[in-house]
Amino acid sequence: MAEDFQGIATQFVAHYYNTFDTDRKNLAGLYRENSMLTFQSSQCLGVSAIAEKLVNLPFQSVKHQYGGADAQPTLNGGIIILVTGHLQVDGGEHPLGYSQAFHLTKDAAGQWFIFNDIFNLVV
Repeated sequence: MAEDFQGIATQFVAHYYNTFDTDRKNLAGLYRENSMLTFQSSQCLGVSAIAEKLVNLPFQSVKHQYGGADAQPTLNGGIIILVTGHLQVDGGEHPLGYSQAFHLTKDAAGQWFIFNDIFNLVV
């Protein structure tokens, strides 16, 4: 394990949620055409479908609060990450629990990207 997978995961998660909470349209650069998002059982494949889904979620503002990221290296040199936390939408009083799993891998240029992304609210 040449790379610090936990450090990469921690930095990635902080960047992802900061971007999500401030300007969701900028998340598109973290995905590629072979990326897949499953959001509450709804699946999207490719950058444009994923970006459209994330930008058109039914709220204006969101704030993620999470306790860290559990990470493990994968066989192909990727990283799998599990995040659990709470999010507050449109200034609501009651935070919603969520879990999100990311599988990061590198593209041909050696840049990390999200290959798989699974998000679910926890009820």
